[in-house]
Amino acid sequence: MPGSALLAAWRQGYGLAELKRDLLAGLTIGIVAVPLSMALAIATGVPPQHGLYTAIVAGAIIALTGGSRFNISGPTAAFVVILFPIVASHGLGGLLIATLMAGLILVALGLARLGNLIQFVPYPVVLGFTAGIAVVIALLQLPDFLGLEGVELGDSTLHNLAAIVRAAPGLAPAEFGVGLVTLATLILWPRLKLPVPAPLVGLAVGTLAALAIAPLGMEIETIASRFHWEHLGQAGSGIPPFAPGLVLPWRLPGPDGTPLTVDFALIRELLGPALAIAMLAAIESLLCAVVADGLTRTRHDPNAELIGQGLGNIAAPFFGGITATAALARTATNVRSGAFSPLAAVVHSLVVLLAVVALAGVLALVPMAALAALLFVIAWNMSEARHFLHTLKSAPGSDVAILTICFLLTVVFDMVLAVAVGIGLAAALFIRRMAHLTHARRLEPGSDEESRDLPRQVALYDINGPLFFGAAEKAISSLRVVDPEVRVVMLDMRDVPSLDATAIVALQSLVEELRARQVGLIFIGMPARMVVKLKRAGLKRQAGRLSTVRHLDHARRLSERWLAAMAS
Repeated sequence: MPGSALLAAWRQGYGLAELKRDLLAGLTIGIVAVPLSMALAIATGVPPQHGLYTAIVAGAIIALTGGSRFNISGPTAAFVVILFPIVASHGLGGLLIATLMAGLILVALGLARLGNLIQFVPYPVVLGFTAGIAVVIALLQLPDFLGLEGVELGDSTLHNLAAIVRAAPGLAPAEFGVGLVTLATLILWPRLKLPVPAPLVGLAVGTLAALAIAPLGMEIETIASRFHWEHLGQAGSGIPPFAPGLVLPWRLPGPDGTPLTVDFALIRELLGPALAIAMLAAIESLLCAVVADGLTRTRHDPNAELIGQGLGNIAAPFFGGITATAALARTATNVRSGAFSPLAAVVHSLVVLLAVVALAGVLALVPMAALAALLFVIAWNMSEARHFLHTLKSAPGSDVAILTICFLLTVVFDMVLAVAVGIGLAAALFIRRMAHLTHARRLEPGSDEESRDLPRQVALYDINGPLFFGAAEKAISSLRVVDPEVRVVMLDMRDVPSLDATAIVALQSLVEELRARQVGLIFIGMPARMVVKLKRAGLKRQAGRLSTVRHLDHARRLSERWLAAMAS
């Protein structure tokens, strides 16, 4: 149910003490979210205010309607590799329309109660594409960090790398110096264990460094010098000092700067990216909720969380917001800051709103090189390099192969292809492993207690494991080797948990083959649901030829009657 997280917190008991906890946590996260939202919007290819609008609108709506008490939603680094190509080919308007479509898909997934499907995405796939995304994000920040000019970035990693290498001789020492100072601050500040967030301190130090060298005639590119805005006849540079207002996404500029024409062709072009956005939003949000549950010993509602994420991504584009999802680092900080309910995320959105209205002029002074340094740190944390290397050293060879393939495909091509190939490979390996677990063996007369006293004309086979398309033919083919004197075959199906269409076809073929040789077939211990499947397929009981029984003793007595009837 939408809003289940808020209701759960309210039912637990909410008073002034809990409100204070939420206010303090929301203030902390809001301070962290301001620089992150700007940096991630710029990395996506849109002006920084659109990242701030995302945290304001989507952050609040998702908190109030979602299924996790502690998730903090907004722009995240994982989306950069998906959203950057959309902006390049369809502009800001196309990105917002794709976000709106993704929101509708997320709501549909939640209403269909598909929230638990996240558990079917293998860990090597998730680790592989997140590490690959981190590499791509870091690569995209090199031009701003080094102060390179004339670098036109696209959606090809190899093309971007070549463009950066060609422009490398034009490195700007001032920009590079500001980036290094910011990066050093971001790395060293957390070791002091002071309550002020590292992103805020790092960008402040970078901004002060840029202001300090400005009198020396060294120009440092900032948010104000790169981005300009117009609003109701007013114009300015940097970030507009207004709260987000209602806009129609399709009236925002496309790739050529003019409003888009919404038609079937555009929707068809954006459907693939929208599906990719929805898939990644579901994976990241639900993984984040699982981590938050582990930190707080609570339980989230995955379907409500998908609906909440969908509603947030439907609403945000109408206020200029880009794609939003739960952010793991901000959520963990929210938990550590003592948050009690989703109201902490609402407070975080209000803090970002206050920063936009009151501090737009200050935010515009932030150097682009400092934001690039912040994104380097985000990419490093996202890469989970220690887990990546540990998995390479300790995981089975098949999982290492999946991890490596997903990583390389994400870096060289894109995340969607990497996830699709990774899940496909993981599924194929799973089928292969399960097929090896399924086998059928004949129990020789007298070899154990169950086969004792069986007539030589009766063959008892024990089948273990699921009979599905990957294993059915292999297991059932071994049953066709029957001694000429055998007149009845008994199949012990008590250890067969499932039966698919491929197995049913194989059993039909076996029944027809045995029937042609005038050999009877008895299924033992088959669950009622499997019996119904066989009946629907046309395999019905036939005296002396085909039957299903519950116990081995019953099968033994039935086989004796059949043998007697055959003898007469």
